Amino acid sequence: RDGDAVLEGSVVRDARRRGSRPAVMIVHDWDGPNAHELRVARKLADLGYVAFVADIYGKGVRPTSQAENAREAGKFYADAALFRSRLLAGFETTRNLPDVDRKRVAAYGYCFGGSGVIKLARTGADVRSVVSFHGGLDAGTPAENKAIRANVLVLHGADDPLVPPADVLGFRTALEAARKPYTFVAYPGAVHAFAVQEAGSDKSRGAAYDPVADRKSWARAKAFLDKNGVR
Repeated sequence: RDGDAVLEGSVVRDARRRGSRPAVMIVHDWDGPNAHELRVARKLADLGYVAFVADIYGKGVRPTSQAENAREAGKFYADAALFRSRLLAGFETTRNLPDVDRKRVAAYGYCFGGSGVIKLARTGADVRSVVSFHGGLDAGTPAENKAIRANVLVLHGADDPLVPPADVLGFRTALEAARKPYTFVAYPGAVHAFAVQEAGSDKSRGAAYDPVADRKSWARAKAFLDKNGVR
């Protein structure tokens, strides 16, 4: 729950494993929790994580068109406090799941969710690492950037028309001004949604699946968690 709002996420774990283990919270794209996030959760569970697909929109709120996607995502882009509150509700739910080591929790986000995990880090939450896959980027405020405690990895499509170079520069400049270390990786030829199979293959639309960028970004994210003590 987030206040009076009921949210409905999904937990995926390997039932054969026992005892305390790390966890990854997954924040969905603008179309809400779907098959893509569940595939990611299963892959993470196979690696030994407890995976939690968080619901930002609310139980039963599942957009079915581009217009509905834009409307639901727009509510949270327009209300930063609400977005932060939902992200923190998902994070606390993840930390409190059975068998989760509360000190080894990371967050993955895709597109809308990629922007979301950066916002989660900017709350000062005790999240070990955040990984943004083709997420929106912005400069944030100096206070927000100073609050970051997480290790930050941004995986970006070098040809993404939905995240212009000015946004990338603003994000990088702001984190450097706050003296916050981060890792930024851009995949040549990749556009928005490069890790989402359902995005199709037509790059002229500005959003398309790129199997090479998907494979490389997955490996980079896994190594990032290993390096930063989430495993």
